Amino acid sequence: MIIVTGGAGFIGSALIAELNNRGQKDIIVVDGVDHDRKQRNLDSLEYSSILGIAEFREMLKVGKFDNAGVTGVLHMGACSATTENNWDYLQDNNVDYSKELISWCMDNDVRCVYASSAATYGDGESGFSDAHDAFEDFEPLNKYGKSKLLVDIWARDQGFLARCAGVRYFNVFGPNEWHKGEMRSVINKKFADVKDGKPFTLFKSDHPDYADGAQERDFIYVADAVTATLWLLDNSHANGVFNVGTGTARNWNDVARAMSAALELSENIAYIDMPENLKGRYQYHTEADISKLRDNGYEEAFLSLEDSIADYVRNYLVPDHHLNQGG
Repeated sequence: MIIVTGGAGFIGSALIAELNNRGQKDIIVVDGVDHDRKQRNLDSLEYSSILGIAEFREMLKVGKFDNAGVTGVLHMGACSATTENNWDYLQDNNVDYSKELISWCMDNDVRCVYASSAATYGDGESGFSDAHDAFEDFEPLNKYGKSKLLVDIWARDQGFLARCAGVRYFNVFGPNEWHKGEMRSVINKKFADVKDGKPFTLFKSDHPDYADGAQERDFIYVADAVTATLWLLDNSHANGVFNVGTGTARNWNDVARAMSAALELSENIAYIDMPENLKGRYQYHTEADISKLRDNGYEEAFLSLEDSIADYVRNYLVPDHHLNQGG
C-alpha cells in the first residue's frame, strides 16, 4: 500500500497516474476535493480509498496505519500558494502535518518522499545547493518557502534525512494543474489568450542584469518530476534533500516562443510593468544543481523546454485532457 497526500492535486495526481501505469492500485489518496478540476484529476485514476486531511491525521495519530502494510508515502500535500500570509495556517498545514507524517514513517520503517521546494532558496543569491549544511544560508522570499525550509531543517536535525528523501521541485508545469488558480504555471494561464491571438505578456525586468523577458527559471515538465520522485521512492539508498529540476535555466522569452511554435502561431510578446508587490520579491534566476541526484545514480534525461511545452499544449491544453483521460 502506498499513501499519496495531496493526491488530487497537481504532482500528486500525476504520481498516482504513473503508479497506475506501473500496476500499483493499492493507493490511499489523502486530500480535500474542493474543486471540480481536482475531481477530474482523480476521475480516471485507480486507488483504494480517499481520506480527508483532518481524518487522515487523526488516524495516523491513533495508530490506524501501524502494521497496515504501508510500503511507501509520497507526501505532496501542502498549501503551495506563495502569496499565503497566514502563518498559523502554514505552520499547521505545511510544517506540523509534514513533521507528523515523516515521524510516523521513521517510526514504522516506511519509505518516505516528501515535497520541499525551490522557494527555499529565496532570491538565489546564495546559490541552489541542496547540501544539508547550506540550509541556513537561504532566506525565502515568502512564508510558503519558509515553511518548506523549516521542515528540511527539522528533518535534518532529527537525523531523518539519512532515511528519507525531500524533493526541492523547481518550476514544475504540465497537465492536472488547472485547479491551482494563480499558482498555475504561466503556460497554463496564458494558453487561452495566446490561442486566441492575443500577445504573451511578460513582466518587464526591474533588474539591470536582465533584459525584459530574460528572467530565468529552471522549468521541469511534470512527467520528468514524477519520474525522479518515483525513482527516489524506489531507491532507498538515495536519502536527503534533492533538487529536482533539469539543471538548465531558460528564460520567459523562450517559453513564449515555444508556446507560439506549439500552436503554430507567430511570435507575439508584450512586456508589462512588474506589479509593485513583486518588486524586491521576484526571482530573476533559478537553476537546479542536480549533481547530488546524479551522484546517487539517477540517469534519466529531461525533456527540453520546447518538447515539454509542445506535449502539454497539443495533448492536454488544446483537447482539455487530464492525465489518463485521452492524453
